[in-house]
Amino acid sequence: SSDVCSSDLLIAAGLFAGCTVGPNYVRPAAPVTAEFKEAGNWKTAQPSDAVSRGKWWEIFGDAKLNALAEQVNISNENVRAAEARLRQAEALVEQSRSGLWPTLAVSPSFQRSRSPIVIGTSGNAPFPTNVYNLPLTASWAPDLWGSVRRTIEGNVANAQTSAANVANARLLAQSQLAIDYFQLRVLDARKRLLDETVAAYQKSLELTRNRYNAGVAARVELVQAEAQLKSAQAQAIDTGVQRAQMEHAIAILIGKPPAELNIAPEVVALAIPAIPPGIPSQLLERRPDIAAAERQMAVANAQIGVAQAAFFPSLSLTGTNGFRANSPPDWLTAPARYWSLGATLAETLFDGGSRSAVKKQAIAAYDANVATYRQTVLTAFQQVEDNLAALRILEEEAATQAEAVQSARLSTELTLNQYKAGTVNYLNVVIVQAAQFNSESTAVNLLGQRLIAAVALVQALGGGWDATQISSAK
Repeated sequence: SSDVCSSDLLIAAGLFAGCTVGPNYVRPAAPVTAEFKEAGNWKTAQPSDAVSRGKWWEIFGDAKLNALAEQVNISNENVRAAEARLRQAEALVEQSRSGLWPTLAVSPSFQRSRSPIVIGTSGNAPFPTNVYNLPLTASWAPDLWGSVRRTIEGNVANAQTSAANVANARLLAQSQLAIDYFQLRVLDARKRLLDETVAAYQKSLELTRNRYNAGVAARVELVQAEAQLKSAQAQAIDTGVQRAQMEHAIAILIGKPPAELNIAPEVVALAIPAIPPGIPSQLLERRPDIAAAERQMAVANAQIGVAQAAFFPSLSLTGTNGFRANSPPDWLTAPARYWSLGATLAETLFDGGSRSAVKKQAIAAYDANVATYRQTVLTAFQQVEDNLAALRILEEEAATQAEAVQSARLSTELTLNQYKAGTVNYLNVVIVQAAQFNSESTAVNLLGQRLIAAVALVQALGGGWDATQISSAK
């Protein structure tokens, strides 16, 4: 910390400038590594054009998702609330800037009065008198030690925090929308898988019923086939509950009642885009929550200057110019004019340590914000690393699972042929069909996990936002 006083500015602007006490803000160092551990063979020299700088969700190539995400900016209530708080913070900047200027007030008044008659004196009763007064009063407290300027500095940083919070609210809503949408489409894929499974089980049941009617299959096999079919049908129905809830969640994210949104079931070709993560230091500029935490440090730093300025004397200048007369014709004449000028210099000599305590609080608040900022950065690195690892590992798992699906399908085909030939009983068919369904269901779930991890990685990287977007905060 160092006190800053510009003598050149003082000479140039006199009392308008004065000194600015307290530490000038310098962004503290954050724990940044050279590269991401889980980035694999990714090279920092490669361009990151694969990630959209604005509408990041378009990298998934889904027209319906694009249309829904556009509505988040317009209708999401959390985003609207954040934008309102930004306007509030900008108005606070305007209010604090008014402290640099004098205030002018006019307060015209009229008074009619009569003096009492003093008992024991002679003379006529006094007549009532009128007093017409038109004062114009000016007052100004020069910002000698920078208290007002530090307050403005803090409020500007607070407005920039609010601007970053708007971006963060928008990113969170867009990310949650994408996650809910992909979960809905995964449920559509699962429903199609269950429908195909039900159709296959119906064929197996018909085959078993024919064999039972022909006397070559036991009743227990028929019962097993019926139970297997009903179980698959129940699971197909159950997906409707989860899908309805996902659709309702999407409606809320775009600011609509659930009754006003209907997303038709559709099995779309969901692909996992390539998402280059960039270098770790970019997160400091690419994530709005990190930018918000950094701006909060600037707010806290400015408050130290405000607390420091309280140790110095304050100067107040006042002046009054106006007219006072007993009759309207004499009101605005030269003899009725009056004026006054005055200055007050005030310094607190003893406050029991109150100002020192306030300064200690401001310093502690700054230190707390520094720790919060660094923790935010560390959490950001963790989120990127987590999702890089998830995408890499899930990709390997999905490839292996795809081979498992092919093997399960072949096993089912061979076992059904054996059952038709009478060499195995129906229990073998049940086992392999269940294994095939579980394998294909796992593949569908893996696709959903990979899509969610991709969205989470884009979110962890800050979406299409960068810190230059908060520079316009008032």
